[in-house]
Amino acid sequence: MADTTTATAPAQTRSPLNFDGGLTLAFQVKDRMKSAAWYRDMLGFTLLYDVAEIGWCELATEVKGVNLGLSEVESPKGGGPVPTFGVVDIDKARAMLEAKKVRFDGPTNTIPGMVKLATFFDLDGNALMLYQALSPNA
Repeated sequence: MADTTTATAPAQTRSPLNFDGGLTLAFQVKDRMKSAAWYRDMLGFTLLYDVAEIGWCELATEVKGVNLGLSEVESPKGGGPVPTFGVVDIDKARAMLEAKKVRFDGPTNTIPGMVKLATFFDLDGNALMLYQALSPNA
């Protein structure tokens, strides 16, 4: 008797929303242009555009397809997701930011053999993190 089973195609993993590969992380800030300058000076992001009429600007990060949006509001709430940026040398990156008076939340945490993590804050108290992978699989 011949084998009539056929290999099944892998399940489709693409979202039915048909994402385009872009991601914008939106933050509430008190002064979008002051915050945009902070992100430029501290993290090297580039201002893409500013729309004063709606109190919004957007910056490009060094991560392809990932932008940072700044929404100007009277009383920023903070909280929400924490963007975590991979760096080659977390101690060096942290020292550079600390020299610019960026506030960190305690010491760098190390999970041996896996990752180092350091949380810091922007001008409006939004949390961001740096991470350094300690293993090729991290």
